[in-house]
Amino acid sequence: MQRYYDFLGPEDLSVLGRIFDTAVTALPASMRTPENRTAIAKLVLMRAGAGEPQLASLMSLLNLISPAA
Repeated sequence: MQRYYDFLGPEDLSVLGRIFDTAVTALPASMRTPENRTAIAKLVLMRAGAGEPQLASLMSLLNLISPAA
């Protein structure tokens, strides 16, 4: 298994969880498969490991594609 991060605190995990949930919710129901959920989780962890600028760009993208609440 590839390692994507060194250490994430509770606050970090909470933010990443919200990002993951937002991304999954943005998918049509038919695409919310275990495989796609795993791919999204890996993407979120890779961006978190790359630093805040990468995570911020991912959040911007999600804000554009997620349905209005």
